[in-house]
Amino acid sequence: MLNKNQIAQRIAQELQNNWYVNLGIGIPTLVANYIPEGINVEFQSENGVLGMGPFPFEGEEDADLINAGKQTITTMPGAVFFDSATSFAMIRGQHVQLTVLGAMEVSENGDIANWKIPGKMVKGMGGAMDLVASAENIIVAMMHTNKKGESKILKNCTLPLTGVGCVKKVVTNLCVMEIKNGAFYLLERAPDVSIEEIKNATEGKLIVEGDIPEMRL
Repeated sequence: MLNKNQIAQRIAQELQNNWYVNLGIGIPTLVANYIPEGINVEFQSENGVLGMGPFPFEGEEDADLINAGKQTITTMPGAVFFDSATSFAMIRGQHVQLTVLGAMEVSENGDIANWKIPGKMVKGMGGAMDLVASAENIIVAMMHTNKKGESKILKNCTLPLTGVGCVKKVVTNLCVMEIKNGAFYLLERAPDVSIEEIKNATEGKLIVEGDIPEMRL
């Protein structure tokens, strides 16, 4: 199974040259540490940063430089800072080519639940609502099952939805899946993870066609 850094490393392989990319809170923020060689991308954070770099080394943090998850960041040469109105104009205007989000649940229809667990205090949905409503290319980074071993890859989400029918691809600690035609299509499996393990951990409709290769990191 993959760890969180390896999930981020696999998602980084989806990056294309000259893309603007929004990284959500959690595992997605790690993607900035694994930009493939020869690829130039601009990472955007909805709190008003364009040009985020990898996380700083210990002792080199600047408390004034943070991402949307309030983690300290670095910036690349040419990075710019702006207000939230400008940031969300970029998002709503569909000027971001890829959005990477974390999730608590994803359904076979591409629905995503990533902002609230009933009965627990929460500050609000935040920028996720705008991202899922505006983005045309959303990849979710998440664990395949919860701490009880129950699937988070579902027929229907049980938690309050953030967006409907918006997720295109999911990368978990077990595999890579594409969502289309109301099902999860298995594209790659994590090293040493069998197709049977993935099937047993997936509640939603899973389509397995041909030989499924192991992902390369």
